[in-house]
Amino acid sequence: MSAKVRTIICTILGIIFAVYTLSPFYLVIVNAAKVSADIVTSPISLPKNWGQMLTNLNGVINNQNFSYWSSFANSLFITVVSLILLAVTSGMAAWVLCRNKTKWSNVIFMLFVSSMVIPFQVVMLPLVSTFRDVGNFVGIQMMQSYKGIIFAYLGFGGAMSVFILHGFVKGIPYELEEAAWIDGCSPEGTFFRIIFPLLKPVEVTVLILNGLWIWNDYLLPSLMLGLNGKIKTLPVAVTSFVGSYVKQWDLILGAAFLAMIPIVILFLFAQKQIMAGMVEGAIK
Repeated sequence: MSAKVRTIICTILGIIFAVYTLSPFYLVIVNAAKVSADIVTSPISLPKNWGQMLTNLNGVINNQNFSYWSSFANSLFITVVSLILLAVTSGMAAWVLCRNKTKWSNVIFMLFVSSMVIPFQVVMLPLVSTFRDVGNFVGIQMMQSYKGIIFAYLGFGGAMSVFILHGFVKGIPYELEEAAWIDGCSPEGTFFRIIFPLLKPVEVTVLILNGLWIWNDYLLPSLMLGLNGKIKTLPVAVTSFVGSYVKQWDLILGAAFLAMIPIVILFLFAQKQIMAGMVEGAIK
């Protein structure tokens, strides 16, 4: 097979894969500009009136059951706080595990790595039961609270974050830390003044990958916060338009469109940082 034929085949496969990947975005955008009847009868066709999108979005924002701004604030708060804690704790854990060359550090690191292959569906029921029992034991409300959901994201996102950062820390010269200790810097000061700034490229990658997951996650918030709880994230709040007998597809897709705009914008602006951080970590 000649190089030209291989190029044509790869191009065709790339186009097919791109269409397959972008089809959900197309369906959300075109159906967010339709009434419910048109969505059911012709979900793939273009809308007859694009102005209907503004009507649908206005109906979503002003709907009392949805509470868009409240849900947006909840998602933003949970995502930002979770990412800050993940950046600091996973960076510290990766640094300590990498620099302490003991059998226990290797065991702990392998536990982090092995936890990445455990399906969430296996642990979701024990998770809810454990959080409820621990909350009752220590007297802290873990279910249907910011503390519980953020702590859960810290645990589930920490494994991948430590794995990525661990490989990057290996490439940082140990002499930098020795020089800091000779100058009288404490271990905490060494990390925050020397190591943490050097982790910036890969930390950006970790933050974006976890941010995409946390913002769009539905299953964990629905378990920890409840579908009818006071605290609702945007994915959970969308279910307010789904009833036992009636599904408001125009409002559902309008809400999904509003929920995906912030994270799509973030990804478009940060995709270079994602690739740069991945390459940095691979080279290190």
